[in-house]
This record gives sequence, C-alpha cells and structure tokens, in this order.
Amino acid sequence: MLARAARGTGALLLRGLNILIPVLDRIRYVQSLKEIVINVPEQSAVTLDNVTLQIDGVLYLRIMDPYKASYGVEDPEYAVTQLAQTTMRSELGKLSLDKVFRERESLNASIVDAINQAADCWGIRCLRYEIKDIHVPPRVKESMQMQVEAERRKRATVLESEGTRESAINVAEGKKQAQILASEAEKAEQINQAAGEASAVLAKAKAKAEAIRILAAALTQHNGDAAASLTVAEQYVSAFSKLAKDSNTILLPSNPGDVTSMVAQAMGVYGALTKAPVPGTPDSLSSGSSRDVQGTDASLDEELDRVKMS
Repeated sequence: MLARAARGTGALLLRGLNILIPVLDRIRYVQSLKEIVINVPEQSAVTLDNVTLQIDGVLYLRIMDPYKASYGVEDPEYAVTQLAQTTMRSELGKLSLDKVFRERESLNASIVDAINQAADCWGIRCLRYEIKDIHVPPRVKESMQMQVEAERRKRATVLESEGTRESAINVAEGKKQAQILASEAEKAEQINQAAGEASAVLAKAKAKAEAIRILAAALTQHNGDAAASLTVAEQYVSAFSKLAKDSNTILLPSNPGDVTSMVAQAMGVYGALTKAPVPGTPDSLSSGSSRDVQGTDASLDEELDRVKMS
C-alpha cells in the first residue's frame, strides 16, 4: 500500500480517484505502509568497563502516519537509523562486557523503547531491533578465552578435589567398618576362648574330683594303704631322677646312693599322715590302720628288693 502526499496544498492522496490541480498540486512524497527492514551500520561503542566493541544490527519499523513521516522529518529512514545508533551506544555504555552477551534481549528491548519514544512525532513505529554481530578486540578476545580456560581448569580442579575427598571418606569409612568388625570378631573370639577355658577348667575339676573320689574309695578297700605307699615311693624316685635334668639347681639328700633310705623316708611321711588321728574317728579304725601298715611292710621290702635289682 502506498500513500502519496501532494505538495502545495498539503493534502494526502489515498487509494482511489484523486484530483490534482495542475501547476499548484504535484506528488512530492510516496510512503510505503509495509514493514521496512533497515540495516544499522557497524559502529563503535564503549562498555561500562571501557571495552570498545564493534556492533551492528537490523531495525524493523513501519510508517503509521504518512503525513507525519512526510512533513515531520526530512528523511525518516536516516533519522531512525541515526537514532538507533545513538541509542545503542547509550545503552551499551550502561552495561559491562559480560552483561552485553548475557542481556542481549533486554538491550534490544531498551533500544526499541527509546526509538518509539523519539519517533512518535514522525509517525513511525519501531517493531523490533536485533543485534547481528558483536566484534570484540583481539586482545580482549584472548583474555576472554584465557578466562574461560581458567574457569574450566578451576571446575576440573574442584571436581577432582571433590572426587579425592569422596574417595578419602569412603576409604576412611571402610577402614572404620573393618576395625569395628575386627574388634567385634576379636571380642567374640576372646569370649569363646574364655568360655572354652572355663569349660576345660570345670571339666578338669570334675575329673579331678572324680579321681579323688575313686582314689578315696580305693584307699578304704583291703591293702589300699600298701598300694598308696608303693605309688608314693615310685613318684619319689621318679622326681629325684628328673631333678638333675630339668633344672640347674640340684637338691641332694645327705646320702644320695642309699635308695632304701629315701624310699623309707617317703613311706615314713606317708605313714605318719595315715596314722594321724582324725577327729570323730573311732579308735578301732586307728588300730585297723596300724595293722594294715604292719602288713604292708612285707610288701614294701619286696618292692625295695625289686628296685635294687633293677
């Protein structure tokens, strides 16, 4: 759709039949009401942190009032382009370099609002503005790349340290659990060992008590004292034979070659124990024990003769 403005009368010629007065009226401006795309040339802009950027863009606008567009400004496209460039420089000066890349959409919206406020009297409406390219100086670009690499190395180091930390925690936790299990196993082993030793001691005590009971019963039988005397004599001779083998300290009797006297001494000790009166025991028992001891003397003499022969 085209709108024509006639010079002289200031009339606006629309679609349909229009009559012009010759010499006085002629078509001076032709405005298109379609959306217009304008390339904004590349320009320099300084950011808040004093970095110079080369930036360009694309402007989309539409003529809303052909009369204002024709008579409100000499060249509406040029005016809007210059306004877009100055607004872009102004908005970039409020942002740092990092925010320029992150807040691209907000920057475009700010430029559109600023253009619409200024171009309202021109009958032009800016629909949108898009930044095409942002060119950074080579040194700044190198610094940005170094910063990105440093950030990546930092993240890698942090991740590696976190992995090492997790590994150390897992190892320590494993050692802790192993020590706990080992201590519990040792405790159970000690408990079982103590229970076994207690059972063994109890079994030995019961066996010894049973042996003593059987021995006591045997001693009360006929010739029990003689058998006890013989056993004591054998143990005495055996202990004396082992005395020089098991220890460096040797205890010898006054006459070590007289085996008869040693056996007689041992039997005398046993005889004195058997002849000792027991409280509450009848005298008949003591006399009976004496007769048994006298009867045992013959057996003792025979045993001594056998020891001498061996």
